[in-house]
Amino acid sequence: MEKKLTQKEINNIVWKACDTFRGTIDATQYKDYILTMLFVKYVTDVWKDKRAAYAEKYNGDEVRIERALRNERFQVPAECTFDYLFEQRNENHLGELINIALEKLEDANRSKLERVFRNIDFNSEANLGQTKDRNRRLKNLLVDFSALDLQPSHLEGNDIIGDAYEYLIAQFASDAGKKAGEFYTPGEVSTLLAKLVDPQPGNRICDPTCGSASLLVKVAREVGSNNFSLYGQENNGSTWALARMNMFLHEMDNAEIKWGDTLNNPLLLEGDHLMKFHIVVANPPFSLDKWGAEDAVADQYNRFHRGIPPKSKGDYAFITHMIETTYEDIGKVGVIVPHGVLFRGSSEGKVREQLIKENLLEAVIGLPANLFFGTGIPAAILIFNKGKGNNKDVLFIDASREYQEGKNQNRLREDKDIPHIVNTYKAFKTATPLTTDTGMVIEDKYAYRATLKEIEENDYNLNIPRYVDTFEEETPIDIKATQAEIERLKDQLADVEKQMSAYLTELGF
Repeated sequence: MEKKLTQKEINNIVWKACDTFRGTIDATQYKDYILTMLFVKYVTDVWKDKRAAYAEKYNGDEVRIERALRNERFQVPAECTFDYLFEQRNENHLGELINIALEKLEDANRSKLERVFRNIDFNSEANLGQTKDRNRRLKNLLVDFSALDLQPSHLEGNDIIGDAYEYLIAQFASDAGKKAGEFYTPGEVSTLLAKLVDPQPGNRICDPTCGSASLLVKVAREVGSNNFSLYGQENNGSTWALARMNMFLHEMDNAEIKWGDTLNNPLLLEGDHLMKFHIVVANPPFSLDKWGAEDAVADQYNRFHRGIPPKSKGDYAFITHMIETTYEDIGKVGVIVPHGVLFRGSSEGKVREQLIKENLLEAVIGLPANLFFGTGIPAAILIFNKGKGNNKDVLFIDASREYQEGKNQNRLREDKDIPHIVNTYKAFKTATPLTTDTGMVIEDKYAYRATLKEIEENDYNLNIPRYVDTFEEETPIDIKATQAEIERLKDQLADVEKQMSAYLTELGF
């Protein structure tokens, strides 16, 4: 029986390919070249696999083979294949040949790939060096990827290519530093958020700042079937292209990912209105400056009727957009925010107060510090639910002390920290709402069920320590034992000084 390629083997090969660029150009740039080449290799090998299957089925009848291939997900002309590019690997204008192949691949799949490769230039002197160096790097890249056989019949599992893509994005994010947050949310955080919003079969799911769409993929997988529809929007063209390829590699071809500025030019529309969704999730850029406050008053979709967030902090602009795009009575929002969103005053305080009065806020979850790429600050997850009904309580969780410490970055443990948060949230949702003005400790120093009255008394400040008592009493000091230890140390020091004096006398000092 032929040995099939494992996830680990694929990951090792594609990560090795990164050595072609590592140390030459920034990870935020070379990720586009690596991921695009992985996509080209994937569509090429799937095409070869299909051709071989049809050749066997139709006994080599070329007319019937070509007719069957026309119904495949992607059309891959011969001059667009990875194999063709590999054959041309010694050409002096290799970068130009790759660009031409990508353009033809777009043209052959206009409905799916239009503009996907327009933001990447394999013939860029600025990124890849002068001709000789550029050709050498691109040849090495092709040689590395030639070691991969991505034909589905030769792989262990259906999700292996999509998972390899996710693996690469995560590795690039680790290398990219501060810029990583622009295109990737750490996998464990995405898993947590996906479990909290609990998508159901038939749901419309959206991420209005989708980056490379890793969070969308995690939420989709949480459904447990293919009965869902995915939508997203991304402002950065290169990252939008990554999101589109990510969807295809996970065989989520029907995902609708738009390219544009969500706040100033929302493109997920139905007629003249914003499209509505069951689930909206996002990890928006923290405290975005110059987000478009000057145009928000005249917003044609009336998203900012609760108030205009400050022009230097777009957090509540994203939050209100997300809430306005969920279905009434059933829509849920899960959003990752900096802690300032919980307590800052002025216009943000007014928006926060209104959201609470409308009984939309369901949970505030404080996360550990140093979870996210490029920033060590702790963040929080806010869950808004238009289906809270008469339950006006709000859950507060302080999960900031439960994590696995890493060398460069902390992680949520999937077998411990994530279930603790999710199970606490689920128990809160199924418990009977409080009938008093006073809240209730759910778990000491971890979770608290707050009433609307308490939040009002705190001037709608959501700072977690106001609700979850995290105070740790200091261990009582044994004065007598401490004094005895001090005396012992004094005696020990005196002995050492006496010995040192003897040594110095011997040396003639």
